[in-house]
Amino acid sequence: MTVGHEFGFELRVCAWAEACWRPERDGAPRIVARQLGTKRRRWDTIVVEVDPEGLRRRAQFGAQRLDADLLHVVRHAPTDWAFYRDALPTPEYPWRYVREAVHRASDRGILETRRDGNKIEIRRAMAYPEWVRRIVAIENKPDLDASAADALTTQLRRDVALGLADEVWVATADDAAGGVQRALLADLPVEAGILVFDDDWTATVEWLPHGLATAASGTRLTSRPADGADRPATGFEYVDADWKAHTRLAIAERAFERGWRSYVDTMRPDCRQFRLVDGAHGYVPACAAKAREQSAAECGGSCADYEPEPPGWRQHGWPIEGGPGATVQAVLADRRQRRRE
Repeated sequence: MTVGHEFGFELRVCAWAEACWRPERDGAPRIVARQLGTKRRRWDTIVVEVDPEGLRRRAQFGAQRLDADLLHVVRHAPTDWAFYRDALPTPEYPWRYVREAVHRASDRGILETRRDGNKIEIRRAMAYPEWVRRIVAIENKPDLDASAADALTTQLRRDVALGLADEVWVATADDAAGGVQRALLADLPVEAGILVFDDDWTATVEWLPHGLATAASGTRLTSRPADGADRPATGFEYVDADWKAHTRLAIAERAFERGWRSYVDTMRPDCRQFRLVDGAHGYVPACAAKAREQSAAECGGSCADYEPEPPGWRQHGWPIEGGPGATVQAVLADRRQRRRE
């Protein structure tokens, strides 16, 4: 079976990053996720380098992510009982949303609450750890042509100016001649690293990235000259360091919850044609009917090759309890959980 689309390439890059990252010093503890970012920018692959002890303590808060409201509560919860409005920093949104977050945190067992008359008092259940060391963003472009390189250059320049990730990389594949078109890579920002994968899914570092100033304020480029000329952007706005810190933590929390194997949640593993195949560094989905790795958009109930599992399959016991589709989901969920521990 062959990889004929960016989705398959993306999954293999995620599997490689989980097994082999970082290129210059393998072994850094990490969580890998895909299709995460901000409202304005979504990266193909995210590598969150973590502190092992911090990750263990983060796991005590559960497998679900802590959204911005929950983080506001648990990170600032006092060690002694206090009225929540006195204990927490004044938010940029109405207090009623903070009150809702207090109740949600209490329901999840990550915050202690009690009532003192009409007031809700809170106390820290456990300290939220500093578990994120670095965030690395990777853009996957297996078929890099002139048009894709131009669009990618614009995206990377914005990433560099904003400085939300510690590093930005481009992952691409060897061309038919066994190399890459150096002329296309030459226009990429020098701050971006370049990874090239061969047919055996061995990565070569063509260019090491520059570390970005994540702790400083950043610049959000909002536009560029209409003709695409290599000139400064015509519009920009400054982003303060606090916003970047909060956004980085929110991205890390989403990566912690989702990982990169969550693709199965939007596909149909209950189809008789659905398979998991060895993708060199991890399992990736494939379709027996198509004799190739299918994209997430192709794998749905509207697919012409979709065949639901017979009900009898779902009545079997171990090792395929609930049917092959349920087993696939359970295996991927188990591997996702292992990365959190």
